[in-house]
Amino acid sequence: MKINSRYFPVLLLASLLSFGLAAGSSVAQEVNSPRPGIADMLEDITPAVVSITVTGTQAVEQNPLLNDPFFRRFFNAPDQPQSRPVQGAGSGVIFDAENGYILTNHHVVNNAEQIEVLLSDRRRVQAKVIGSDRGTDIALIQIEADGLTAVPLSDSDTLKVGDFVAAIGNPFGIGQTVTTGIVSALSRVTGINGDGFEDFIQTDASINPGNSGGALVDYNGNLVGINSSIISPAGGNVGIGFAVPINMAMTVVDQLLEFGEIRRGLLGVQITDLTPDVVDALSLKISEGAVVSSVVPDSPAEKAGVEPGDIIVAVDDDIITGASDLRNTIGLTRAGKEVTIGLIRDNKRRNVEVTIGGAQDVAEASAKAGESSVMEGADFNNLPSDHELYGKVKGVLVTAVTAGSRAYRNGLQEGDIITAVNRQPVASKNELQEVLGRLAGTVALNVRRGEQILFLIMR
Repeated sequence: MKINSRYFPVLLLASLLSFGLAAGSSVAQEVNSPRPGIADMLEDITPAVVSITVTGTQAVEQNPLLNDPFFRRFFNAPDQPQSRPVQGAGSGVIFDAENGYILTNHHVVNNAEQIEVLLSDRRRVQAKVIGSDRGTDIALIQIEADGLTAVPLSDSDTLKVGDFVAAIGNPFGIGQTVTTGIVSALSRVTGINGDGFEDFIQTDASINPGNSGGALVDYNGNLVGINSSIISPAGGNVGIGFAVPINMAMTVVDQLLEFGEIRRGLLGVQITDLTPDVVDALSLKISEGAVVSSVVPDSPAEKAGVEPGDIIVAVDDDIITGASDLRNTIGLTRAGKEVTIGLIRDNKRRNVEVTIGGAQDVAEASAKAGESSVMEGADFNNLPSDHELYGKVKGVLVTAVTAGSRAYRNGLQEGDIITAVNRQPVASKNELQEVLGRLAGTVALNVRRGEQILFLIMR
């Protein structure tokens, strides 16, 4: 067909308009199409992640010489302050909206005199500590507020290396921030928490100062861990962050709600990892477990028939892969609970029933065996509320020391306040007994005596 030249501009314009409309329709479809990401999930759960600000005081370590008037006059030193104000910040996760329960880290609220929670809607609410556990670095705090959002809990035992996760918190105090990554490793034991109980989730999702106590969630919006610590030469994120598994955290919460403290279980055994050398030497058919190197006489383990050389491979339905795994499992089992210990002896599987002991049970059994007798002759109690240092110093009061006893010969005195054992802080009689129950032989005590700070070696 021949086109009249005078109609060509009109046809060209119509074609261009038609193409423009089609292209515009295509662009509109692309703009309106769903974008990949986790925005919808985050909208539901970020209101459950809060910012925490704490204020308090901390005891000042003082030079004993400056407490002596004779020396102080030479240095023209003024009276030394007993404590100094401290301020800190972190994050928390609401897991029970009805009761206002929030999970955070022990190190976030430790020594706090006032805790303020900033909610996602900018409300500021005062919080109180229900309980805190240094061993797992988990604390439970509570607020009173309406209209709270809680994050649903996952089963952290189902996590696998490579699962996608997101870390939510308040890094460097700049405001709520979301970072993403994967689960880099599971059951990490780092030593970061001193003599604590570690079974960390490792992630490369960015975790920085201020993220502590925040949420580690899966891409379904379920809480899998509480962000706790990082490894970093410079103090910032380098892709190696750690979170406390939510199953471990909730085990702690159950005891904090019931007792206000952790009544940690103990067996009364010294253990080591099962190594390939031991497997070869004993011609074992297993490759994982915890080898019992010694048993405390009259302890729950001895009463149940556990013997040196036994290899513990299970506690109830939990498979034991090594010494740290057994320590975590027993340590998070409440004292007085009956469990079934699966062990290998003479290459045969046996099951024994054990009533898990408490710190005091094992400490007393150890003392009878002479393993904790360095403290023999000393009585202890929690620092009473009418003590002049109550609320200023955390420690255990020595209420009596028998003259001529081993504790007396080691230099311990009535009125001393024990603040740490082998540099591990102790804030209650239960914590002191728990630490002593795990130790044998010489121990080192940090002691507050009047205005002096002492370091006593107990042999």
